[in-house]
Amino acid sequence: MIIEKYNKKKNVKYNKKYEKSRERQGEIWSEKVLDIFWPSICPFCGKVNRGGVCPLCRKAVEKLEIHEPRCLKCGKPIRCEEREFCHDCYNTEHIYERGVSVWLHKPPVNQAIYQLKYHNQRYVAKYFAQEICIKYAEEIRRWRPQALVPVPLHRKRRRKRGYNQAELLAEEIGKILGIPVVANLVKRVHYTGYQKKLDPIGRKKNLEHAFAPGGDPDRLPTDFQRVIIIDDIYTTGNTVDQVAKVLKTMGFQKVYFLTISIGQGY
Repeated sequence: MIIEKYNKKKNVKYNKKYEKSRERQGEIWSEKVLDIFWPSICPFCGKVNRGGVCPLCRKAVEKLEIHEPRCLKCGKPIRCEEREFCHDCYNTEHIYERGVSVWLHKPPVNQAIYQLKYHNQRYVAKYFAQEICIKYAEEIRRWRPQALVPVPLHRKRRRKRGYNQAELLAEEIGKILGIPVVANLVKRVHYTGYQKKLDPIGRKKNLEHAFAPGGDPDRLPTDFQRVIIIDDIYTTGNTVDQVAKVLKTMGFQKVYFLTISIGQGY
């Protein structure tokens, strides 16, 4: 009887160990299959590269990375250390508190964002989120955000594209930093067309009344006061400002933004 019990326990241990070994072998095999049929590719040039970003693109994007000195408002690089704000922010009263971006919006960064937005290259969002968190995790913690709010797409454009790139980015950042994503907090109520075809004045006018509250602010927790707007590109700041405006009418006190890239200003 004792021997039988011992053998049973031994078999259970062996079976568990065997199952774990099989599971691990399955994981290794799955990884090998994925490497064959879905190899690592560079998010910037799209070429196969086991290390992700290829050496040529890494060298190019390092030159575009934003460092100090940068604008205390929008985060754009500034030439003179004595200046606190860029030319744009000296001449514009923004509604948001502050924001940052990883790179200037130049090749190959703008090309990768284009692939994410218009060619269904959704995997790039994960890479961009990782880079944002590596560079700005400490700054984000200082902001003490209670939620991430992706800039919404109009239902017409979302239906055509099939997804919202800002929402994909927000979800990946949220996973890394443990911050909830509230995608329906703001909605886009007017179809505004493509902003890049307009000048700064046209962009601002085009976005007026484009956004509205998407949820009932009375149903939010009373201490829900600090949020971060997530978008792919910051150009003139009009989109972020209009979303921030809606959020502040809903009772939020502090609104920040995070984007992949940022323009040179106007």
